[in-house]
Amino acid sequence: MRLLIQRVSEARVRVNGQIAGEIGRGLLVFVGVGQDDVSLFEVDKWALKLSQLRIFSDSEGKMNRSVNDVQGGILLVSQFTLYASTKKGNRPSFIQAASPETALSHFNQLVFHLEKILPGRIQTGVFGADMKVELLNDGPVTIWMDTHHME
Repeated sequence: MRLLIQRVSEARVRVNGQIAGEIGRGLLVFVGVGQDDVSLFEVDKWALKLSQLRIFSDSEGKMNRSVNDVQGGILLVSQFTLYASTKKGNRPSFIQAASPETALSHFNQLVFHLEKILPGRIQTGVFGADMKVELLNDGPVTIWMDTHHME
């Protein structure tokens, strides 16, 4: 699983002109699921890690606070293109991305676990839809998490 995490002052996702998900201060997280990704039983570990990631500033301006500490929200957006390969040619290949069924299962599991940790503060886009994402990046702070490179 690959997560592209952006600290935001606000973010929203629109589908067909309608807001599907929206948060104020918090994290906008693009979620990609790969073919050889972690099992569904390990997704809870990554949800906890995401909720505890200390990338918000404390009173001294140091990144010591988590999204939970600042009472922020998380907006999750599925994005299979995080598994794009540009190794050959000019057209990206997405063969490393999981099937839609597998990706949806992992995405839903991540939402489920985050909702248990941060009840009422999780929003999502619409899986598989053509989404328009708006954000006001705070910092900017952008973090890349790949579950294959984490213990």
